[in-house]
Amino acid sequence: MDNLYKKQSLIFKYVLYVVAIGFIVFFFPKGGKFKYEFQKGKPWQFETLYAPFDFSIKKTDAEIAEEKQNIDETSGQYFRYDQRKVNNVYEGYNDSFEEVFGSSNYTDSQRRFLKSIGETLLDSIYKNGILDSSAGQVKANAIFLLRNNEATSKQISSFYRVADVGTLVQKKLEDENIPHLTQEFQDIFFDLIVPNVSYDANLTQKSREDALSKISYTRGTVDEGKLIIAKGEVVEGENLKILESLKSEYESELWTANNYYIILIGYTVLVALVLLMLFLFLKKYRPSIYANNTKVTFIFFNILLMVFITTMVVKYNDSLVFVVPLCILPLILKTFFDARLGLFAHVLTVLILGFVVPNSFEYIFLQIITGIVTILTVSELYKRANLFISIGQIISIYIVGYLAFHIIHEGNLNNISWYTLGLFLLNGMITLFVQPLIYIYEKVFGLVSDVSLLELSDTNSKLLKELSNKAPGTFNHSLQVANLAESAANEIGANAMLVRVGALYHDIGKMNNPTYFTENQITNVNPHDEITPRESAKIIIDHVIKGIELARKNKLPDRIIDFIRSHHGTTFVYYFYKKQKELEAEISEEEFRYPGPLPFSKETAILMMADSVEAASKSLKDPTYTMIDEFVDKIIAGQMKANQFLNADITFKEIETIKKIFKQKLTNIYHLRVEYPE
Repeated sequence: MDNLYKKQSLIFKYVLYVVAIGFIVFFFPKGGKFKYEFQKGKPWQFETLYAPFDFSIKKTDAEIAEEKQNIDETSGQYFRYDQRKVNNVYEGYNDSFEEVFGSSNYTDSQRRFLKSIGETLLDSIYKNGILDSSAGQVKANAIFLLRNNEATSKQISSFYRVADVGTLVQKKLEDENIPHLTQEFQDIFFDLIVPNVSYDANLTQKSREDALSKISYTRGTVDEGKLIIAKGEVVEGENLKILESLKSEYESELWTANNYYIILIGYTVLVALVLLMLFLFLKKYRPSIYANNTKVTFIFFNILLMVFITTMVVKYNDSLVFVVPLCILPLILKTFFDARLGLFAHVLTVLILGFVVPNSFEYIFLQIITGIVTILTVSELYKRANLFISIGQIISIYIVGYLAFHIIHEGNLNNISWYTLGLFLLNGMITLFVQPLIYIYEKVFGLVSDVSLLELSDTNSKLLKELSNKAPGTFNHSLQVANLAESAANEIGANAMLVRVGALYHDIGKMNNPTYFTENQITNVNPHDEITPRESAKIIIDHVIKGIELARKNKLPDRIIDFIRSHHGTTFVYYFYKKQKELEAEISEEEFRYPGPLPFSKETAILMMADSVEAASKSLKDPTYTMIDEFVDKIIAGQMKANQFLNADITFKEIETIKKIFKQKLTNIYHLRVEYPE
């Protein structure tokens, strides 16, 4: 159990590695991978290809869509003739006629003549029938009329509408030379005539489905052994269609029950190799990140998130693949870690996605190029303008790359897909979501970004305001140290924002006993005179411990607490040690030494140097150029002699640069002027 406990960090990484592989392979498309990569308009780079088996040439999506459209336009529309309504009309006509023409004003022969005119008119109207309001469904000039279970084709012009009846009556009576009876007949027909031909949606839909079911999705076959394409031949036209058909057939044939697990093993091995490269990179070049399981989990989580989103989009509609804002990954990793790790993780993620997306070469090329542009252009993400400028550059690279590939495939800029260009713009808009995403990650994973550092650097924040009220001297000292450290960090390429914030908070522990520190003493009374040197040393040393406790209470990020913890390293409180030595012959040096740890980064090393130089500079009286020069060299040389920078990733050249900056800043602080010769 003890060994298990000691190796729990390594065990967690193994579990994370296995889970990540399983997650990625699970979301991979369940199909084999065609072993030849080809693109429209490019030469066939492999050996001459012959058909490995018999297969059908599949029609393109455009051809199938055109056939379906033709069916929609030409498929028969069915209308049903209702004979019962017609019978009711004839029965009603007899009654209505008697009401209008049954008076003694007309002889029997006249009534028979007039009645026959009405019947003839009804016969002509209901020969094909009257269309009801569903006639708006008609898409063609001809329809099928279903009458007595027999469908016959009719021109739509041979049918009447109810609105046509008045005109028909008038014309018929004019032909019979009795136009003066038009009103009487119209009164009869007004309430009598009803539509009797209605649209049969079910029969029409069934007819359309029957026609669609007869569509052939293939056109011709290729026999085994037939030449498909020769080496060096350009992939286009019929060759392209045959190759795409072969690829589709090959992948569907490959992924069968017999070799399902074999192909899964192949995918697993390739994904495992990619993720292994990430682990090796972290272990060799980023050991501090590798040792922190939270950070490793954060990196893997972001990679898996991008793989998951992309695979889901591809399964839904692969034409939307460029909507996925993959450049968020290098943006996030650069914000929390560094550019090199961000680019490395981005490239590995793109390689994994190459198994999923169509036209993988184009996709990998565009995504790697845009990832590089993202890493090179995005800096100081807390400045809003920088993010907008970088996203504009990312969109531009996408569009330029797409147009270049379009020219290669088509030989011109005709038929550009504005839809695809719109996807690139949408991609850029979604990438703006990186700002709130950074905030969420900070809260969930306990990380800190430049945006948070900018907020922490506000001197009106609660903790710094409290420091300025309780220990104004320490507050001013922290400001001076922050200015010195920030200038030095800028000069050697360290994280200036991080070191400035660390400097502002490094001495917050002095708030507990502010008068025991000389910068806060405003009278001649020194409280150290009333206690022993050992107790004084303990109070001085404890400001580090108290600072850490105060920082944790106020939920400062660990990266800031590191500055509080290490800004004195394991240096010696020599003044009180010497005074105690005068009182006791035998004393322990450990009681007068800071607990550490030693500075372990450029930023923490810069703070140690800046803190010591600024604090000691207060003791200078009438400083000169020579005095400041020797003073800075002496302070930093003492720290180097005490091996305080052994764990810091800082070079002698960088230390010399830092010393030069400190000398310039101190010269400006003390307003030294050039000494002119007399």
